[in-house]
Amino acid sequence: MRPHVELVQQDDYVWHGAELIGGEGRASERRLSVDEEDGSSSLRIDFHTDWGRGPGIHHADTEYHVLEGSMTYGGRTIGKGGYVHAPKGVPTDVMTFSEGTRILHYREYGDAGFDAVDGVGAPGWADARGEVTVLDTEAMKWDAVPNAGPMPGLFIKYLHVDPVTGFYTRLVHSQEGWTDHRLAHHPCYEEAYTLQGSMEYNFGTLDPGTYFFRPARVKHGHFTTPEGGVTWLMRSDGELVNWYTQNEWLRWGGEAVNYGPGGGRMRWSMSSHDIGRGVPPRSDRDLRDLRASVQFQREQGKDDVDYVPNGTGADKSLIAIAKALDSAGMQAGHGSGDGHEHGHDHEHGPVSADWGAELGDLEHPDERTDEQRHNWGAGRAWKEGDPIPAPIVSTLPVRSRSTGRWAGDGM
Repeated sequence: MRPHVELVQQDDYVWHGAELIGGEGRASERRLSVDEEDGSSSLRIDFHTDWGRGPGIHHADTEYHVLEGSMTYGGRTIGKGGYVHAPKGVPTDVMTFSEGTRILHYREYGDAGFDAVDGVGAPGWADARGEVTVLDTEAMKWDAVPNAGPMPGLFIKYLHVDPVTGFYTRLVHSQEGWTDHRLAHHPCYEEAYTLQGSMEYNFGTLDPGTYFFRPARVKHGHFTTPEGGVTWLMRSDGELVNWYTQNEWLRWGGEAVNYGPGGGRMRWSMSSHDIGRGVPPRSDRDLRDLRASVQFQREQGKDDVDYVPNGTGADKSLIAIAKALDSAGMQAGHGSGDGHEHGHDHEHGPVSADWGAELGDLEHPDERTDEQRHNWGAGRAWKEGDPIPAPIVSTLPVRSRSTGRWAGDGM
């Protein structure tokens, strides 16, 4: 499994010797995200010399994307934006990178293993499928994303789509002014590396060199796009279906044993609202754009609620808990004015609350029993008509120093 990484700046990370088996030349890598169970990795690689490797078979679905410099594949040279996808078990041709080239490099469902072969005509693995994809993404045109959100303004270049699993890699551009005031979660993971521009959202600022890996069902949103727009290379291990949340909240607490006043006991509780209090607010432009996003959706005839920045206004957790307790009390016949006297000494039954949904309706039906049950954020197949699982909680994503403190927005 991969941890939730959100948000890191690649410049904050240390360099390691690049794990490019069988190649000739020198290169270093920054490890943005690694699955230590199967070897899947997302890497930033710099080539310090010319580098090359002959024909061979990758042990993982493997991708190369040129940020700066040039690469050749099978004699074809591509500069910035060059892209190669090599399926696991499929023979690949000679590949080279020129000195000074910087790339993004991805391995999925396998490690860095590479078996040399005589040429691309060599037999592949018995279970291999697909063909090598080679693209000059700079020459591709942008297509508008249908149903992008409450506002139009997202554009896409599809680089690779797996017809069986739905795994896909794409370049995505958000134009200036594109906004989504809601929080979304998906049935699959989503990761992105920022190539150009900037965007503000609940986890901070996406600017060049920032990266996230977000497991399935982790909430994210409150997006605003300033002047110049923003562009990412994005990957997901399935179809990116959007499910939205508003009026989100999280509260936790307990009873201190020896860290209350004087080292004694103490009841305590905190909420995502508490963490967000006193944090510098979103800019005036951000707030204007977020409110415009709300208005746009209302003009489409859809129900919506006002956007309220995290840590401001009333604490949503207290309101939600009070409503749930009131609803449960009324259903049990213990609403206000029922004549029940609480001044006498007697025991109450378990406290109940009506949250409007049963636990089983909020989970994927297989998540407690399948082979990925140890990984709460594992992506699981979902199709139209299936129950929609609720978001999961991620309270401690991996962050690097340049991205600052997270204020718990959208937790």
